Amino acid sequence: MPIDPNCPKRASIIECDSHCLVLGGPGSGKTTVALRKAMARIRHGLVEGQSVLFLSFSRSAVARVLDAAKLEVSRKDLSQLTVETFHAFFWRLLKTHSYLLGAPRRLSILLPHDEKALNGGIDRDDDEWPAWEQERNRLFLEEGRVAFDLFAPHAAALLSRCGHLAPMVAATHPLIIVDEAQDTGTYAWRCVQLLGSQAQIVCLADLEQQIFDFLPGVGPERVAEIRLALVPFEVDLGSDNGRSPDSEILTFANDLLTGRPRGSPYKGVQQIPYKPGKDLNWNRLLRRSIKWILDATVAEGRTRPETIAILTDTAGNALQISKALSGIGDANIGKEVPHKLHFDEAEALLVSRLVAYLLEPKHPDARDKDIATCMEMLAAAKRATGMGKKETQVLLKQSLELRAGKKSRAGIVQALRDVLVRLDTEGFTGNPAADWIFVKRALRETHHADLQRAVRQLDYVVAFKRGHRISAGLADEWLRNNAYTRARAVLDMALSQEQILDSIELLTGLHVMNVHKSKGKQFDAVILVRQARHIGAKQTVSSFVWRDDQEPYTKSRRIVRVAASRARHQLVVLNPYFPDCPLLKGHKLA
Repeated sequence: MPIDPNCPKRASIIECDSHCLVLGGPGSGKTTVALRKAMARIRHGLVEGQSVLFLSFSRSAVARVLDAAKLEVSRKDLSQLTVETFHAFFWRLLKTHSYLLGAPRRLSILLPHDEKALNGGIDRDDDEWPAWEQERNRLFLEEGRVAFDLFAPHAAALLSRCGHLAPMVAATHPLIIVDEAQDTGTYAWRCVQLLGSQAQIVCLADLEQQIFDFLPGVGPERVAEIRLALVPFEVDLGSDNGRSPDSEILTFANDLLTGRPRGSPYKGVQQIPYKPGKDLNWNRLLRRSIKWILDATVAEGRTRPETIAILTDTAGNALQISKALSGIGDANIGKEVPHKLHFDEAEALLVSRLVAYLLEPKHPDARDKDIATCMEMLAAAKRATGMGKKETQVLLKQSLELRAGKKSRAGIVQALRDVLVRLDTEGFTGNPAADWIFVKRALRETHHADLQRAVRQLDYVVAFKRGHRISAGLADEWLRNNAYTRARAVLDMALSQEQILDSIELLTGLHVMNVHKSKGKQFDAVILVRQARHIGAKQTVSSFVWRDDQEPYTKSRRIVRVAASRARHQLVVLNPYFPDCPLLKGHKLA
């Protein structure tokens, strides 16, 4: 049944003039009622220059909220609704006020892939991390370069130390809605808490969807802290289902969570069993799954799904699925299935910068220096992976020798020389897409291993397809100078805006990702891949069982519930005959 807009619980949220905590499961209507509250506040309490601030974690979640807002909020009122990610909000504070923390007035963003290139791809668990923390602080205070995950700590420091800042923000945003409040980290929550003394805060939360509790500062205690700090009016919308009311997907997801199977099939949920092993044709299995979704859509008289997701447990398995869909490694795989792979893009984006550099004008007299620059960019891309340290050192040593005027017979040097000569000889057309592909082809046809790897990375993330900004920026450069004079600057600016500022990720078509990247997203249909995970020489377990999770598999059930509840109309579970899965025990799937 559709959610009743006149429900007393929802009416009480809209009418509440104090802090508010709204609890509820996926599709229970938290976002809808929050938008209706925003609309009421806009119409009855805001003046010119003020807006309701709606904060969420991901660009996909922001896109979902904006889509919902178009249905709930009039075009006139939309001008007074600010929907953005936490990081975009923090960046707004920092770029205006960071000088109060001692940083330069002009800031730049140290994007995640650049940070990985600088620190060698280390993680927080590595011994070198404390030293890198000090270096990040130096980069901020001396050079004005802000690492992506320091936005929240610096914003919290600003709001805490500068007594006039929180009232200024509250004067602009007297109502602040916090989406997925259960997943706010230490510093994001500190910012909300500080603003709560000046503005009305509405927190939307679902503890059963807290799957980022492995991140620093995120834990089940957050909702308890919200209750203690804000003393909010609390409403529990329970498991009301507005996301997939024409199916029983959410019922299945909730039964997975509780471990209480009902013993009969669920409408909209289908399993496709398969035999795992080296002879498995993933392309064929996935195409069969997609066909079932399309056939079911026709049978039910609905429109063709605009979005389908294939969800796996790990990024590595997502890459395996993507390769199968692309036909990589199998000449007899059949037709390629167009899709987008969501994965750690650090290496690919750094290689994209190499391509942008190759687009820029070159002078033949500076060829060795240009080759050295290319080698340094390849070294940065390698370094970002945390692997190939010896190869990185060799590349950097060779680049230094070239800059010093020494001749080199290294294969990579000759390969890059051939690329530069070819680009100079054949020239560019002024069409950014065609010229980007031309550079890729020149790199590929050297047949050098390092350049072949670079091209493979570009096959997954083709930079100019990330948005119109890159291609438009490159086109503007060409029109202005008849050359791609500042191609790297165009790329970096576009990626900064895409990552943080105001670009919204619109999900259409087929998407492949791990479960954690699906958080905050929703799709017309989901293909949930269960696989065998090897934990020993001869022992395998279900990939639905998270590492180190023990019976009754509380964490695993929460994660799989999130994955299943991303689907609006159809859920297909690819279910291997072995190993058995304790989470699916007793569940009957059609």
